[in-house]
Amino acid sequence: MVHHSLSPRQYLILGLVAISAPLGDSCLSRGMAAMPAITLAHPASLIAAVFTPWIALGIVLLIGFFASYLTALSWADLTFVLPATAFGYVIIELLARYWLQESISLERWAGVLLITLGVGFVAQGPSFTQHPAPEAASVDREPLESEPIKTKVETR
Repeated sequence: MVHHSLSPRQYLILGLVAISAPLGDSCLSRGMAAMPAITLAHPASLIAAVFTPWIALGIVLLIGFFASYLTALSWADLTFVLPATAFGYVIIELLARYWLQESISLERWAGVLLITLGVGFVAQGPSFTQHPAPEAASVDREPLESEPIKTKVETR
């Protein structure tokens, strides 16, 4: 199993992945709590909701999550990046309890703890994608040691 160290930039990206989704979801929840019920039968109310401040902020944060998530996936395996997002469950519970004033049962806290522990086990696996070296486009390249040497035979 190969472990690589992360650069400060990569830690920042993983931090953004972990925090932007829970913050975005919490902003959406706060914004929707102030809105009347929305149904798909009235799409105008859905469009109007998008332009309210808390919901707009939630959308921006979720776009930030998506951008940082894609960035992380460009240099790491899904099985490494996805566990980083699981810490968001803890953040969601804390935000819901202390910012949104939601009541959270002991069973939910236990579930979040179990998810977090499970993710910890999953995160112990191989952490980075091994990208193959790109093939040289030129035919004038030197053959690799594992490749047979090909010679060009001229016929007349």
